[in-house]
Amino acid sequence: MKLQLDTGGARYVIRGYSATAVMVNDEELARSFILTPDALIADWAPQRSEEIAVEHVEQLVRLDPEIVIIGTGRRLQFPRTEVVAPLIDAAIGYEVMDTRAACRCYAVLVSEGRRVAGAILPPDAD
Repeated sequence: MKLQLDTGGARYVIRGYSATAVMVNDEELARSFILTPDALIADWAPQRSEEIAVEHVEQLVRLDPEIVIIGTGRRLQFPRTEVVAPLIDAAIGYEVMDTRAACRCYAVLVSEGRRVAGAILPPDAD
């Protein structure tokens, strides 16, 4: 699916996704990544939802977003409370959804000029 929204001046935007990858700018990413309007970390360590650990979430906190969107792959899978505790402790809002929904939500938030970070697992991750 192609996404067409105003980029709000962001350097990095999600342009679309397929069954196996997400298109960030002109780069097709088939592995997990972190994205903000100003930064792309193209090889985020966890590749499946259950692999997301506290240290991975702490990496998101260091980016100082106002909200984090976590895309968990093919289906919605909520991380354990202790894993997202660094976001809660830092008063950073977060939403968890399947990767396709996360891509759409991230694109909307960027178009609104929000300070968002996306932690995106591959669309086909279980």
